[in-house]
Amino acid sequence: MYMEGVDQERVLEIIRRLRAEYPDVRGTALKWETPLDLLVATILSAQTTDEKVNRVTEHLFKKYRTARDYAEAPLEELEAEISSLTFYRQKARFIKEACKTLVEEYGGEVPRSMEELLKLKGVARKTANIVLSNAYGINEGIAVDTHVARLSRRLGLTQEKNRNKIERDLMNLVPRELWFDFTNLIIEHGRRICRARKPRCDECVIRDLCPSAETSGDQPT
Repeated sequence: MYMEGVDQERVLEIIRRLRAEYPDVRGTALKWETPLDLLVATILSAQTTDEKVNRVTEHLFKKYRTARDYAEAPLEELEAEISSLTFYRQKARFIKEACKTLVEEYGGEVPRSMEELLKLKGVARKTANIVLSNAYGINEGIAVDTHVARLSRRLGLTQEKNRNKIERDLMNLVPRELWFDFTNLIIEHGRRICRARKPRCDECVIRDLCPSAETSGDQPT
């Protein structure tokens, strides 16, 4: 639900301060070289850390270089390659089936539209947004991961819990040209300071802009 009365100037100030705090943040923390790498890494990143994914993909991306490589790999082989990650069996199946679609319908290339990306197995709006914005510089939306969802509620930018509804609220508040920066800055702040269990409000550069910090001290909800 869109929060009436939310001041866009406050949103812009949040972005300004986070840019100053994290000047080196330019995109996803996932390591990748090609759009296919990024697609695979983002599918793997569900409910696990980017650091764990990067350790797995360091070898994975050397072994599988094309969509056909993934599509034709035995499922058990893919599973073994990513077995250190959560839900690895499901993720291996998603990657294999998504890459099969890439080979059969897109000449092995990762498409450049939200509509086409959402046709791929294992790809929802978060993954599609990450691929489009980081690989192609296309802003179709705001990637709502666990950090973006949590911080957006704490900051009073939305009351929603559904990721698609959170994204719609944020798209109404954040200027389109800032969607990419907003996503990555909020994620970085969520990792470093505004953590799920023990947020470090005393170190937060946007504490005075956060209604959760104002009302509940160092334990935002």
